[in-house]
Amino acid sequence: MAIKLPSSAYPTRFLRWVYFSSSCIADISETPEIVKLKDSSEFEQNLNFLRNKLAPDNLIRILDRTNDLNSAVRIFKWASRQKSFHHTSNTYYRIILKLGMAGKVVEMRDFCENMAKDRCPGTEEALVTLVHTFVEHCRIEEAITVLVNMNLGGYRLPIGAFNALLGALVGGKDRAFQKALFVYKEMVKACVLPTVETLNCLMKALSATNQIDLALDQYRRMKNKGCNPNRKTFEILVKALIENGRVDEAAIILEQMFKVQCQPDLSFHTCIIPLFCRENKIEEAVKLFKMMKDSDFEPDSFIYEVLVRCFCNNLQLDSAVALINEMMESGMPPKHYVLVDIMNCFCELGKIKEAIVFLESRQVHETAPFNTLLEGCCNAGDILAANVLLETMSERHIADCQSWNILIRWFCENEDMKKAYILLGRMIKSFVILDCATYSALVVGNCRLGKYEEAMKLFHQICARCWILDFASYSELVGGLCDIKHSEDAMEVFHYMSMKRCSLHSLAFYKLIKCVCDSGQVKEAIRLWQLACFCAISCCIATHTAIMQLLLRSRRAEDMLAFLSQMLMVGSNLDLEAYCILIQSMSKQNKIKECVLFFNTMINEGLIPDPDQLFDQLSFMANHSQLSMISSAIDRISCGDILNSAMYGLLITGLLKEGREHEARRLLDSMLEKGWVPDATTHNLLIGSDVRKGMTQAMLFDDSASLDSVSNILAEGLGDT
Repeated sequence: MAIKLPSSAYPTRFLRWVYFSSSCIADISETPEIVKLKDSSEFEQNLNFLRNKLAPDNLIRILDRTNDLNSAVRIFKWASRQKSFHHTSNTYYRIILKLGMAGKVVEMRDFCENMAKDRCPGTEEALVTLVHTFVEHCRIEEAITVLVNMNLGGYRLPIGAFNALLGALVGGKDRAFQKALFVYKEMVKACVLPTVETLNCLMKALSATNQIDLALDQYRRMKNKGCNPNRKTFEILVKALIENGRVDEAAIILEQMFKVQCQPDLSFHTCIIPLFCRENKIEEAVKLFKMMKDSDFEPDSFIYEVLVRCFCNNLQLDSAVALINEMMESGMPPKHYVLVDIMNCFCELGKIKEAIVFLESRQVHETAPFNTLLEGCCNAGDILAANVLLETMSERHIADCQSWNILIRWFCENEDMKKAYILLGRMIKSFVILDCATYSALVVGNCRLGKYEEAMKLFHQICARCWILDFASYSELVGGLCDIKHSEDAMEVFHYMSMKRCSLHSLAFYKLIKCVCDSGQVKEAIRLWQLACFCAISCCIATHTAIMQLLLRSRRAEDMLAFLSQMLMVGSNLDLEAYCILIQSMSKQNKIKECVLFFNTMINEGLIPDPDQLFDQLSFMANHSQLSMISSAIDRISCGDILNSAMYGLLITGLLKEGREHEARRLLDSMLEKGWVPDATTHNLLIGSDVRKGMTQAMLFDDSASLDSVSNILAEGLGDT
């Protein structure tokens, strides 16, 4: 039967009844997606029925019961070609809806255009209904297609439909900002005034694309558009500002909300309170929480939990305990992780006894908060209380493997292995199965007592079970083995842990590399370093320089650049020692350009070698006539008190030989100002330089434009030499 479009649902204007020729429907071309099917008996039956009874209601009835989309389109077009028949807004509605729900956007666009052209009575209402229907079924592209054709046809979509479409766009998973902006522009074109819901959608779209300043600009201009912000406006802005790290601005917006007496709803509180807690803005969170309770909103357990955590992080223990009591009175027993936060707060404030009373008075029977309290006792050195607590937990059957491991670890780290093994025996008698954390603790204890054979036995048991040790245990074991020069055992441990992608302390790895390098195993050192990169182990620069020193000593200087490239690829930096090794290596290979490059980079980074190394590096540059290539570096080092007389002489002589007389004389001036006297060779070269130019000593003295007073004095003193 024909649909009846409710006139009251979406208020709209009605255009006068105008019938156009249906020839425009016949002009709709067949598309590749909808191909004509061979005549079927069902299709022929439908046509035969319509030949005798062609009317809009009958056509709609046939379209509704035709499951094949291609057949429905053919029937609709057949009806369009009948001279005595005119389509109505209802028939258009049916075919457009059928195509749109099937995702045939291109095909339905043609029918939308012709529906707008035919201007049947009820067209505007039908198009509005289509927009709402497509939005309800998440057919956003189809809804936008209808909207565009409405605007082109001179029809106006009501603001409610625009808001529904915008809301679907900004609330979807993809949050298509460009499409939302397009819809907003179409609304402006249609001269439809926005409401606060419209602007909220726009601000939400801007916030989702990190355009917070534009969203704030829309907020400030709301009054100019005849709108006042509501609670959703403030929720959108406060949330966006907090999520973008602009917490102080979020607090200002919140104050503005209070100022205009906008009462937030439950959704606002549930969304914003956790955000302020996450950013440690406890005052704002508490203010909203009180407002929430004053408004007779019941906070859920999540709100309580985030507030308790925030109080605990700020060591506001009394407030946290009060909230816990309030939760329990409201029939919401706190989760174990909330109690863990409370225990951490008790322990950090040194209130161990009060923490025990807290758990006992509330009849807590969960293991996690007790384990946290055990760790707090150990960290505070209150082992007696820890032992009593563990005994109590064991009697109540709430002690797990971690509970025993906490105390065993403390005894091992404090080198009291006797008590650790006594506790281990009690643990086994209690039928608690040992885990890798137990072994990790025992490894640490044996390492700290220097019992590396015992530690290796434990490690081999770990390997047999395919378990892994923790970060600290591996670091203790590898570092300790290297300290006693057991490099083979250390490499065995490292190979196993690296295959498990375990990490290692950078100092322990440096010890391993140093130990391997001291034994001259250059290939093994590089392989270990590559494994460390594979495991994302942080390497200190001393680790790299140890390998570079080994490459230099082992006459494998040609591999230096290859290793350097690998270092740079993993983001490693170079220090002074590394640069000096590189320059020494390049000079041995007579790679002059590389020497110049590394020297300039080293000086530009403010790294200055000791005088002996610097003299050797400058000598190499001078011997290969490369001082002019490091002139900027020479200027930098000559500004301080780094150069001595020998270095000045070397540089002045070298620059003169390279024909850089101006730079040489500038260095000479600097040398004399600092109280250094050039040697005879440097004097002769300077004087010889002037003679080669054909200049007499008198001419030299008078040339005040090229020489300063210090140079003139020197030349005058050497005039008869």
